[in-house]
Amino acid sequence: MRIGIAVKPRLVEARDTLASLSSWLGERKVDTVWTTEAAKLVDGGDRKVAEREELPSQVDVVLVLGGDGTLLSMAKAIAESGKDVPILAVNFGSLGFLTEITRPEIYQSLEAVLNGTATHDLRMMLRATTTTRGKAPFSHMALNDVVFTRTALSRMIELSVSVGDQFVTAVKADGLIVATPTGSTAYNLAAGGPIVHPSMDALVLTPIAPHMLTNRPIVIPTERDVRVRSTSSNAGDEVYVTVDGQTGFGLQEDDEISIAKSERPLRLIRSTTRSYFEVLRQKLKWNER
Repeated sequence: MRIGIAVKPRLVEARDTLASLSSWLGERKVDTVWTTEAAKLVDGGDRKVAEREELPSQVDVVLVLGGDGTLLSMAKAIAESGKDVPILAVNFGSLGFLTEITRPEIYQSLEAVLNGTATHDLRMMLRATTTTRGKAPFSHMALNDVVFTRTALSRMIELSVSVGDQFVTAVKADGLIVATPTGSTAYNLAAGGPIVHPSMDALVLTPIAPHMLTNRPIVIPTERDVRVRSTSSNAGDEVYVTVDGQTGFGLQEDDEISIAKSERPLRLIRSTTRSYFEVLRQKLKWNER
């Protein structure tokens, strides 16, 4: 087995952990490939190094040290590589809802990976394909969400939303969130959307500060793609699209984004010591007074 090691850039507090990991894995004769950021934090040693985007094609498992943003970045790299590589994510951030494994659990979790007893969660991902006039379509992968917002000097924006060939609504709001069940506890939750269990095969459409009081979040199945188009009421670059908080670009009039369930889910190695509902209670203080 070959393990990839990725870390949040400039995460100096992970230096001692990375050094210990290097020794622990070396004693067990485990091959490793380090991202450039991870290798810079560990002194000495002859290590195989790869850029973050290249790592999934060279390893069997990726160990991520950082916060949820670091995990999202690696999830994107894995999805775009087309490889079925699981992630073992260790929390070095402030909340760490996705990176649920704690630092004291690192070696216990790695032992489970090495002996084949690790437990995986399958997390649905999205493929967002943008079609714009005069250009070839391009796509982005997302684990959490695709978010449409107005720019700094914009008015309220208007988006035409369809599911498959069926028109759903014209959203007049500060924006719109199209979230996976995994992403339901991210921006979607802050905007008043529902929590959806990650095992559900569904999407959540949540307007951001809608102009109409009757415009409420809706949960839909994934059999058909969600198509979002910028209407003529939006002037110029008033609509901005953000994918997982990692990538962003402007949307012009009549540009359309088709958001569909991706061909392959992401595999997250989960802690065996707590359930999803326990994570909700611990991390989000869910249902506590």
